[in-house]
Amino acid sequence: MKRIAVTLGLLLFSATSYELQATSDGGGGERFSATSDGGQGSSSPERKEKVVNFGLKGGFTSSLFLVDDLTLGSITIDEFQNRYRIGFFASLFMRVNFGRHFLQPEVSYNINRSSLTFTLPEELGSSSSLTPGQEAFIETDIHSIDVPVLYGWNIIKEHPYQLAIFAGPKLRYIWGKKSNTNFNNLSRQQIDEQLRPLNVGLSLGVAVTIHPVFFDFRYDIALNNISKRVVYEFPEGSSVNGSEPHVKFDHRDNVLSFSLGIFF
Repeated sequence: MKRIAVTLGLLLFSATSYELQATSDGGGGERFSATSDGGQGSSSPERKEKVVNFGLKGGFTSSLFLVDDLTLGSITIDEFQNRYRIGFFASLFMRVNFGRHFLQPEVSYNINRSSLTFTLPEELGSSSSLTPGQEAFIETDIHSIDVPVLYGWNIIKEHPYQLAIFAGPKLRYIWGKKSNTNFNNLSRQQIDEQLRPLNVGLSLGVAVTIHPVFFDFRYDIALNNISKRVVYEFPEGSSVNGSEPHVKFDHRDNVLSFSLGIFF
């Protein structure tokens, strides 16, 4: 019995010595490394992207007239010059993420401003109040509520950095009571343009994110004529001699925008 006890003691001592040696040589290092990595992982786990993000953004716009038809009576104006004016917008959006892709519906309030300048042609003669060779211009302030639905793809996606391209359709409601079109040097009478309330367009652009802040450049393309008709509002009691030419102004407005925003 005594010999067996001595043998067991020697075996226990040998096993303990081997374990201590393994710990000092590498085993403990491996355990320390695993504990260190694992401990950090458990205390601050790897960041998981939200499936749904909400955000707010605002910025500046610059509109460009695309004129399909500008006529004074039977005379068509072919040469004109766009003069850029600065507008503003604010937007709320939701982003649904799936991998490198995302779907982003938005609602924005926009004030887009445009200006178009041209010279009255000599063909007008003296049959109306218009003066041939005189410079005339049309200015618009368009208030609208836009609802684009964008599909995007992240070319770069390494938190907190992202570089994405996006595109999608846009539904646009023009607020006629707030919008205004000024026709200058076209007539002695007051001219007013009635705009189509519902319009469609296409949005495309690029966005750069340093989470949670981002900025994007966007180009909105109008797909339909936004002018419903141009009407004359004659002063009360005035006589109409029919000498004023009818004005037709079919146009679209493409908009370049820059925005700065934040994810919630």
